Amino acid sequence: MTGTLATTLAPEIGLFVLAVVVLLIGVIQRGDQKRVVGWITGIGLLGVLGSTLRLVEGGSVGDGMFVNDGLAIFAKQLLLGAGVISILGSLTLGHASFSRRSAEYHFALLASLLGMMALVSARDLLLFFVAFELMSIPLYVLTGFLKRDEATSEAALKFFLVGTVSAAFIVYGISFIYGVTGSTAIDTIPRALAEGQPLTWLGMGLMLVGLAFKIAAFPFHMWVPDVYEAATTPFVAWLAVAPKAAGFVAIIRLYVAGSSASDTWLPVIVALAGVTTVAGNLMAIPQRNIKRLLAYSGVAHIGYMLIGLAALSDSGVAMVLFYLVAYLFGNMGAFMVVEAVARSERSEGIDAYAGLAQRSPLLALAMLIFLLSLGGIPFVAGFWAKLYLFLAAAEKGLYGLVFLGAVLTVVALYYYLLVARRMYIDAPVCSDRVRVPGLLGAAIATCAAGVVGIGVYPAPWVDLVKRVASALF
Repeated sequence: MTGTLATTLAPEIGLFVLAVVVLLIGVIQRGDQKRVVGWITGIGLLGVLGSTLRLVEGGSVGDGMFVNDGLAIFAKQLLLGAGVISILGSLTLGHASFSRRSAEYHFALLASLLGMMALVSARDLLLFFVAFELMSIPLYVLTGFLKRDEATSEAALKFFLVGTVSAAFIVYGISFIYGVTGSTAIDTIPRALAEGQPLTWLGMGLMLVGLAFKIAAFPFHMWVPDVYEAATTPFVAWLAVAPKAAGFVAIIRLYVAGSSASDTWLPVIVALAGVTTVAGNLMAIPQRNIKRLLAYSGVAHIGYMLIGLAALSDSGVAMVLFYLVAYLFGNMGAFMVVEAVARSERSEGIDAYAGLAQRSPLLALAMLIFLLSLGGIPFVAGFWAKLYLFLAAAEKGLYGLVFLGAVLTVVALYYYLLVARRMYIDAPVCSDRVRVPGLLGAAIATCAAGVVGIGVYPAPWVDLVKRVASALF
C-alpha cells in the first residue's frame, strides 16, 4: 500500500459518510425532505470534489487492487462534477413522491456514484465487478423512482433486465480469465493475451460485450430511449454522462492502455464505432420527443468516442477524455433546458419549443449553444472535441472511420437544427414566458459557461488530458 489508507480513499470515505447521513435524515425526518437532503447532498458532493484535488497520483490500496493514478483522479472529478449539476436540477423537482422520498433518491444516487468511483480505480477483476454492480443496481431504482407511473416502471424493468444480462457477460468473462491466469489482477491479462490463450480472448470478448451494454454502444443500446423518456430529467442528465464515463475508463484500462493495447482489438472497436455512430444518428432523425432525440444522439456520441479509442494511442485516449468533458456540459445542459420547458409546457415534444426565442430568449440561446456543441459547430466545446478526436484517429490511419464520422456529424446537425428552427423561426403558440427556477437556471448557466469557456480556451483541458493519457502508455 502506498500512501495512508485514509488519504488514498478520502473521496470514497467522504462519499460513504455522506450517503449514511442522507439515509439517516430520511429515517428521522418526515414530510418534505427535498430541500434539506438536496442541499446536504449538493454541498457534500462539492466537499468530496474538493478532496480529490488533494489526492496524490500513485496512491494504491490492497497490493494495487485500488489505484489513484491520473486517469482515476480525472474520472472522479468528472463524475462528481456531473453529480453536483444533477443535484442542482433535482432540487427543483415538484413531484410529491420526490418531496416525500427525497432521501431515498439521493442515497441511491450517492451509492451509484460510489460504485463508479471504485470502478475507475479498480485494478482487480473482483473489485471491478463489485464496483460495476454497486454502480448499476441503484440506477435501476432511480429509473423507476416514480413507481406509480406505468411507463417508468416498464422502463426500469427493461433497464434491469438488460443490466442483468450485461453483468452476466462480465462475470462469465472474468471466470474464463481467472481460469487461465489463476489471478484476478488486471496486470496479468496482457501476458495471457500475449501467450495466445484462446480462453483469455474469449473472456475479454465477453467482458467487452457487458461493457458495451453499459456505455450503450449499438446494438446494446435498446434500453436507452425508453429509460431516458420515462425517468426524471435531472437524473437522466446524469445517467447520460456518468455511467458512460465510468464505462469508458474501464474499457481504457482493460483494452487500450499500455501493454493492454493490441491491434487484435482494432477491428472490434472500429466495427463498434462505425455501426454505433451510424445507427445513433439515423435513429435520431425521426424522433419527435426531445428526450428520445437526445437519447439516440447520445448513442451516436458513444460512437464518436469509440473512434478515439480505435486509435489505440495516448492521443486517442486523451481526446476521448476531453470529449467526455465537452459532452458533460453540452448534454447535461440540454437536458436541464428540456426540464425547464417541460414544466412550462407540460410536454417533451419538439413542438413545445416553437417560438421559444421570442418567449424566453436566454433559455433559447442556452439550448442553441448546447445543440451547437453537440453538433460540433465552431467555436464551442463540442467542435474542439470532435476535431481533436478525428485528428487522433487520422494519425493512426483510420481515414475511413474519420470520413464516416465527419459525414455523420453533418447528419446530426440536421436534427439538432430542427430544434433550433422551432425555437427561432416557428411562431410561438402562446406568449407566456417560460419560468425557470433559480437552481435549475444555475445548472443551465454552469453548463453554458463550461461549453463556451472550453470552446474559447480549450488549451488547459487539452494539456490536462494529454498528461493523464501519456502516463498510461
